[in-house]
Amino acid sequence: MTDHMPPFHLAFPVVDLAATRDFYEGLIGCTVGRTSERWIDFDFRGHQISAHLRPEECEAARTNEVDGDAVPVRHFGLVLEWDDWHALTERLRDAGVEFLIEPHTRFAGEPGEQATLFLNDPSGNALEFKSFRDPSRIFAS
Repeated sequence: MTDHMPPFHLAFPVVDLAATRDFYEGLIGCTVGRTSERWIDFDFRGHQISAHLRPEECEAARTNEVDGDAVPVRHFGLVLEWDDWHALTERLRDAGVEFLIEPHTRFAGEPGEQATLFLNDPSGNALEFKSFRDPSRIFAS
């Protein structure tokens, strides 16, 4: 990885802009950027994600088995610092969030050992938040 990583951009469909804003701004902690009647931009820890009102394109993602879990194939998220991941996990638990995959450690004892959790936004978009105890191992095989 380089010293400076350019921001990533992702656009995704949502069913309801108000519920989406509550989730990403209120629960996840994103700041809101530009908005219109049909979309909202969020600052996703330095990355730009854009929620577009397209209810007909929202459907549950199919899954693949990964280390014993049914992981939604279509998902996005963040790789957080270890302490930030634990703080987010606590905030989500305190908010009573229903997890798709409960917070746990995946690939324990292997090069890619990571803490991970999955949840859906209000439109059924799957998000993963993960953290590597050793961040230098993010691409280890």
